[in-house]
Amino acid sequence: MSKIQFEYSEKFAREMDLKDPLSQFQNQFYFPQINDKKAIYLCGNSLGLQPKSVKNHLDRELKNWAEMGVDGHFDGEDAWFFAKNRSKPALADILGAMEHEVVAMNNLSVNLHLLMVSFYQPTKERFKIIVEAGAFPSDQYMLESQVKFHGYDPAEAIIELSPRLGEHILRTEDIISTIHGNAEQLALVNMSGLQYYTGQIFDMKSITAAAHQVGAYAGFDLAHAAGNAPLSLHDWDVDFATWCSYKYMNSGPGNVSGIFVHERFANQTELPRFAGWWGHTQEERFKMEKGFIPMHGADGWQLSNSDVLGLAVHQASLEIFQEAGIKNLRDKSEKLTGYLEYLIEQISGDSGVLEIITPKNPSERGCQLSLLINRGGKAVFDEWYDQGVVGDWRNPNVIRLAPTPLYNSFLDVFRFAQILEQSLKKFA
Repeated sequence: MSKIQFEYSEKFAREMDLKDPLSQFQNQFYFPQINDKKAIYLCGNSLGLQPKSVKNHLDRELKNWAEMGVDGHFDGEDAWFFAKNRSKPALADILGAMEHEVVAMNNLSVNLHLLMVSFYQPTKERFKIIVEAGAFPSDQYMLESQVKFHGYDPAEAIIELSPRLGEHILRTEDIISTIHGNAEQLALVNMSGLQYYTGQIFDMKSITAAAHQVGAYAGFDLAHAAGNAPLSLHDWDVDFATWCSYKYMNSGPGNVSGIFVHERFANQTELPRFAGWWGHTQEERFKMEKGFIPMHGADGWQLSNSDVLGLAVHQASLEIFQEAGIKNLRDKSEKLTGYLEYLIEQISGDSGVLEIITPKNPSERGCQLSLLINRGGKAVFDEWYDQGVVGDWRNPNVIRLAPTPLYNSFLDVFRFAQILEQSLKKFA
């Protein structure tokens, strides 16, 4: 991204929007109203907005159900038997994977547990797991229960990595050093791809390489990375990953997750897994015979048949991603987040009221900026909401803002900055 000379002015913001090749995509989403005004929605890190095309996608599946009943499983161009296949091209692009390495299924925590069956097989010698301290609670609970299930003490088996004293983000060299320092006992590195609280993108390529060097697996929770950060899971040699689709992939509250399993495991039928009939080889699935034969690739980890209505909503958003282009979205994201960062720094100056704890290097972050607010606290955040800004408060004093390139504009960011300036004068 070429260096842009940002300006704190409405004229500049409007000029940037006029030059933005993705500006028209904002019109493809519904925005909530706050106090009878269109919200400045900076909360895609928690729940993405609804694409307007969702209704058409759902209506088509409801029509198929109404007109065909059970025959909808096999008849027509939208046959439900193949429903998962429609999402594969877009997911492969978003995750940096081959199509047979990804499949949409289940929810994130369910998928983490299923993947742990295959990739966490502790022994007396190798039983430890590395994770970042302060991982999202679902990951913490999942790891704790998995370790206990295998008969180990979480306090001994789970290594939590914390930033250095006085710092907010983890240094890659410290992660690598911890991996090598536990080489003989390490079974798995299972971290976030993008840390939900700080917004830091971890160096997944280097972390994976280090894990493999000591004989451990490497897997990632991409809940805040998928659809946000650039990913190349196949080339990075990542063993497995999972994500959710309702944040940056705008697929509706609690909607379908997905998994990535590297192609080197595509035909490893001996790899432990919990089996279900939708993971059984497609050609023989309806013979209803004993003896599980997994499908090739990530599909072999499926359990139940596809959530057709959920996948229809998911597909509405994925088609927008394909139309916009992953590279174009990343280019805009860097500019839009850079503009937000610039305005926050211009307004807060050296007052000490706000501190951005997300990495400054664009390659180490997605579109989220996490702000440590040292004076005013929740009153400032509540004032923002009253003025139409939807962000995200995290105790004890962090505000997360995510200018999402598909539906946020430079004018959105500028208008937020005006509200920020007013609120700091009032409360801080």
